[in-house]
Amino acid sequence: MSAYVDPMRASVDHCNAMASQFPDLADKYYNVFANCCQQKLWHQLTLSMMDFYTAEGTNRPIASGGGGTYLALYKEVVQSVASKLNQLSVSQIAASVAFSGLSKEEGTTLLDELLEAQKNDIGPKLYLESKRSLLLLNHSPDKETLATMYTMIKTNTEMLDQLIQDSPDVMIVNRAHYEMTMSYYKIVGPPEAFYEEAIRYLNYYTPEQKEADKQKSQQLAVDICLSALTGEGVYNLGQVVSNPMLLALKETPDAWLMELLEACGKGQVAEFKQLVSQKYPSQIASQPALVNMGQQMQEKMTLLALVKMIFERPSSERTVDFATIAQVLEIPIEQVEWVIMRAFSVKLMEGSMDQVDGIVHVTWILPRVLDNDQMSDLATRFGEWAGKVSKTKESMQADGGALTQ
Repeated sequence: MSAYVDPMRASVDHCNAMASQFPDLADKYYNVFANCCQQKLWHQLTLSMMDFYTAEGTNRPIASGGGGTYLALYKEVVQSVASKLNQLSVSQIAASVAFSGLSKEEGTTLLDELLEAQKNDIGPKLYLESKRSLLLLNHSPDKETLATMYTMIKTNTEMLDQLIQDSPDVMIVNRAHYEMTMSYYKIVGPPEAFYEEAIRYLNYYTPEQKEADKQKSQQLAVDICLSALTGEGVYNLGQVVSNPMLLALKETPDAWLMELLEACGKGQVAEFKQLVSQKYPSQIASQPALVNMGQQMQEKMTLLALVKMIFERPSSERTVDFATIAQVLEIPIEQVEWVIMRAFSVKLMEGSMDQVDGIVHVTWILPRVLDNDQMSDLATRFGEWAGKVSKTKESMQADGGALTQ
């Protein structure tokens, strides 16, 4: 009769060896791993390993060589019990290993092997393809790779709709997908495409406390500010200005971008010009995107200032003469007609223009995200409107005497 062979023996032995080599990781991690393997506590094992792979300072070189603790745990434990674990969690662990300092070839091979095993499971498949593509994007991909990636992005974006919405797994898969797509468009452009994907990514992004993640948040904030300022057709800047992600730039050398974006988004002409020409000219000159797209940025500022001007007027006073527009926007009166036509063409507002009399009548402006001051102003106007309606009702009651309540 053959002797019983414990299938978990090798995994437990590895955990015990790592606990001896790294005593500070023993109680919280390796002893827990060993116990979970012995007791077949797969859910608890998954949670402990996810914590291990996301904690700071847990990936260390090991005495026996062959990579660090992340790769060793993956080979000796994760792969042994993978079929018993949540497959998306296994995919997340594999991605952590692939991005833990492995070469491009090692990382993609590791992800490809798992992708082959999970090709029929849509959630893990989309997640792994996103992480694999992101890994390639971090290593200067060639045109052929980018072309293949574009096709995959289009296919996978449609496949996201097949997932059950509002579940934790969907949040994880969407975050990985949009992190990859925004990284793709950061490389290939244009800035408005990157901006669109980045805004989607922010719906799932939660900044971590690790130093590397803080740096990532700061770079993301810089990239989104630049794309918002220079992207064609990007006018609803309030959705960026109000996003907590921008707080990553506070008290950093790039904090000036917040000021520039806020001034542009609020249509503050004088403040924007002061920032550009007096306060931050050297910082702006150091950003090629702003230098190359300076004219487009100035145009955006002018258009948003026009929208702000119209928005702040009561609906009954939205017929404005060219001279007033020129004064508020600080532009020559000869340019006013072009600015109005441009605002009409990019759907920032609707209405009619009389070039002979030099006036424009605006009937609609693009809805946008408002800050607290703008919301307060809007509330005041609603109050004034309600008062006028009440007075009109009272007047009609007095005149008619039989108005139904």
